[in-house]
Amino acid sequence: MARGRDSIAKTLKEPDARLDVFPAFMKVAGRKVLVVGHGGEAAAKVRLLGETNARIVVVSKTVEADLQDAIDLFQAEHVAEDFVPRHLEEAALVFSAREDLALDKAVVDAARIFGVPVNAVDKPELCDFYTGALVNRAPIAVAITSTGVGPVLSRHIRARIEAMLPRATGELARLAESFRDAATKVITDGALRRNFWARFFSGSVASNLYAGKTGVARTEAQRLLNGMAEESGFVWLVGAGPGAEDLLTLRAQRLLQEADVIVHDALVPADVVAMGRRDADRISVGKRKGAHSVPQSQICELLAELGSKGLKVVRLKAGDPMIFGRAAEEMEALRVAGIGFEVVPGVTAAFAAAASAQIPLTLRGVASNLVFATGHNANSETLPDWAGLALKGATVAVYMGRTVAAAVADRMIGAGLKAETPVAVIENAAHPDERQFSGTLSELAVLSNRGEIDGPVLIVIGEAVGHAALNNAEPLAPKTAARVAAA
Repeated sequence: MARGRDSIAKTLKEPDARLDVFPAFMKVAGRKVLVVGHGGEAAAKVRLLGETNARIVVVSKTVEADLQDAIDLFQAEHVAEDFVPRHLEEAALVFSAREDLALDKAVVDAARIFGVPVNAVDKPELCDFYTGALVNRAPIAVAITSTGVGPVLSRHIRARIEAMLPRATGELARLAESFRDAATKVITDGALRRNFWARFFSGSVASNLYAGKTGVARTEAQRLLNGMAEESGFVWLVGAGPGAEDLLTLRAQRLLQEADVIVHDALVPADVVAMGRRDADRISVGKRKGAHSVPQSQICELLAELGSKGLKVVRLKAGDPMIFGRAAEEMEALRVAGIGFEVVPGVTAAFAAAASAQIPLTLRGVASNLVFATGHNANSETLPDWAGLALKGATVAVYMGRTVAAAVADRMIGAGLKAETPVAVIENAAHPDERQFSGTLSELAVLSNRGEIDGPVLIVIGEAVGHAALNNAEPLAPKTAARVAAA
């Protein structure tokens, strides 16, 4: 521990590792905050202050339309006069946005005589304080500043924090405030009280509130308080998308950081699973090439068992849970067990493949329907129902169809679809090693024999494929392509 403290102290001795500012939040509720200026910069400050309960006073003899709109929107007071020092009386803060160095400096000099902290917009050398890029989850607030060095970077960081914090974060804080006195009275032990709040903010209370179930969240909070009973578990059925980390939804990323256990398919890349909380348990239950590592019935039992232990569980599925993801069986098992759950959608393989290959899955005058299908039904029958749908102008996206590609082609041609109907095959859609193949329905049969194509494939069939950007795709039947070129 001593070495750790010495290392931190040594780092902080370096000037570049220390701040030139001290972060603080000023109390402005009901207090006068002055904005001196006439144009867009003043309007921006009024809009920023409009996120607080400050009494906003704008001083300028004339104002531009942008500023007038902000004044009207936030019911600010407009003093139609040129600035004079007496305007600073009783002000908590002042912003000078006069867009002129000499005029802004006059406000700064006067503010310092009156002892009022002052910010001169876009003139950091004159400022007593900086305004950070604000993330508002009232009563929670996060502000980021670059101390005037890189305001654009601050905005980028703000965007990332905005994505991380659910809109209901403030509502969760207000719910906590309503329980604060009761928690202090009922739980007298400090350690137990800290444990209560840890479970309050990361367990079923927060999960239900973020899911829009405010009443359930309040009930869960009361139950948690009453004797600190074991907390109910919760399961999220989360779509991991096609595998690219940056195609994971923001909600999925947040839940991975909160989960006690991550139950994942084999097709979910290790890098995505690794995005979970460092100390979370990870359980692989997936399958590859039809070889189940865990039967579906046991997966359902596992999810119910983990939830009954009060654990927060992410069931991480490739693509979208509701598209060939066996989610219906898992949801039913959780309902029977009385375990709360939520479904978090993901980018399904058909959309990822279409985006990569620029395939318009629907196209006016060409394809008005879209069919998601698998090569087999539950009884392992090839193409039981949908072969004829392509005849009606549908684009057909076939999942898990590589080994039955020949049967797919025969069945669809037999149903009346033209042999020259365009076909695209995308292997490992949205992965760095993605491969694209193009051909016709008559050539699709060769896919079953191309052993080097061993990753997950998505087959797209239909006239819309002919409008895709597949100029650089490999030929689906290279030998046939070679013979045509030779001829």
